[in-house]
Amino acid sequence: MFMIALSPILWLIIALSILHMPGHKACSLALVISFVAGILAYGMTALHAVQAFLEGVALACWPILLVIVAAIFTYNLSLHTKGMDVIKKMLTSVSNDRRVLILLIGWGFGGFLEGMAGFGTAIAIPAGMLAGIGVNPILAASVCLIANSVPTAYGSIGIPIVTLSSVTGIDATTLATYTALQLAPLTFLCPFVMTIVTGGSLKALKGMFTMCLAASCCFLLPELVIAFFMGPELAVVAGSIGAMAGIVACAKLFPVHDPAYAMLSQDDEDPVTASNGLKAWLPFILIFIFLLVTSKLIPAIHDPLNLIKSSILIYDGEGGAPYTFTWVATPGILILLAAFIGGKVQGAGLDEMVSVLKTTIINLRFTILTIITVIATAKVMGYAGMTHEIAETAVAATGTAYPAVAAFIGSIGTFITGSATSSCVLFGKLQTDSAMAIGASPAAQAWIASANATGACAGKMISPQSIAIAVAAIGITGADGKLLHFAVKVYLPFIIIMGLIVYFGQLLIG
Repeated sequence: MFMIALSPILWLIIALSILHMPGHKACSLALVISFVAGILAYGMTALHAVQAFLEGVALACWPILLVIVAAIFTYNLSLHTKGMDVIKKMLTSVSNDRRVLILLIGWGFGGFLEGMAGFGTAIAIPAGMLAGIGVNPILAASVCLIANSVPTAYGSIGIPIVTLSSVTGIDATTLATYTALQLAPLTFLCPFVMTIVTGGSLKALKGMFTMCLAASCCFLLPELVIAFFMGPELAVVAGSIGAMAGIVACAKLFPVHDPAYAMLSQDDEDPVTASNGLKAWLPFILIFIFLLVTSKLIPAIHDPLNLIKSSILIYDGEGGAPYTFTWVATPGILILLAAFIGGKVQGAGLDEMVSVLKTTIINLRFTILTIITVIATAKVMGYAGMTHEIAETAVAATGTAYPAVAAFIGSIGTFITGSATSSCVLFGKLQTDSAMAIGASPAAQAWIASANATGACAGKMISPQSIAIAVAAIGITGADGKLLHFAVKVYLPFIIIMGLIVYFGQLLIG
């Protein structure tokens, strides 16, 4: 029965990793497999299978896909209005030291893009920018893969952790806090690792220790604070803004002048005015403000808006519960509002913005189908009892040591699907079921569930999808193998450290 329960996941591994089948096709067939297995092997009725599918569609569309479409639309609109060009110019004017620019663009701005948009933008855009200003293309892609190894859990306004919360029933703020704590050591180390990789040795840290320390601490501390008090939506956004501010401040207060890392000066370009800079950043500023003022920190606004919702019972079998649609106080709606206001200020007409939105949806059609089918697959597997079967077998094989492999399982999910959100959907319930099977306390269950999001970050580095995006960004055909070889060397120590953190952390929490 274990192999039957595992069959949809095994199929995804084979289809995506060996057969190199497109995600939407592989996930659609995985859904069919879960239907057949659930009905024939686990006694699920056809009606309940359809209901589980429909609940998966509902979760996929509202709020997950709404956030994804809104986030990518905001980015695409910034490209359309040339606001992104202004942002690029502002970033590249800070320093002519390669190491500083790699931290500012790859770490700070890359984290910002991950928090706001996700789905490869945090690799593609920074890597392309760095290669465009003269950084070795392979190096540019490599450091961006490293930089993307810790903020992924909070991508697209925290949607992986929000999804994990929906799948497991655990409070999103708790999951966000635990994930941030688990990632904290690696978040701190990342700028140092990126700088070492830039220079090819520890010597690259000469004159950069203060800069790296600022990049680490100014990212980590805001992330932890926002995750604890507000939840996952703005944690990485706040962290990346803090990192960029810290790097810029260090570059001005303690300028780095090492001829070995000097790049061509950008001084010949006209400086960006404060007005133009504000306009360029406005959509992202508004997203931050809207999410902040509607958060739990301001009950006077949050509570009334949160009452505008509808609940409907989609799955009426054992374990089913009404699914709630929150119509206004949901990140996707707020992001869309911010994007339209920001686009208007930047000079885009309503027809232009609607056209960009339409193009965004069309370009995301395969992603949309992939997300819907993978979430529906997870719902069918969960209600049929297949996820529970896998959990029991995993616990039987590892016993009380299971928490040590929880992050690894999360990383496999992202490796397979290329998405931390999909990993949380596939394995989130598995993590909590396994935690309960070893007798973990509710706090430890939340800690182990968070490990899925933590591991998903590491898996992002080695995901074929991430590698392909990086290769496309730098425009070097055939660099896939070289980048994957590099990423694996970073992934292995990262996932081992994550496993140790999760294992010993759950002993302290439990």
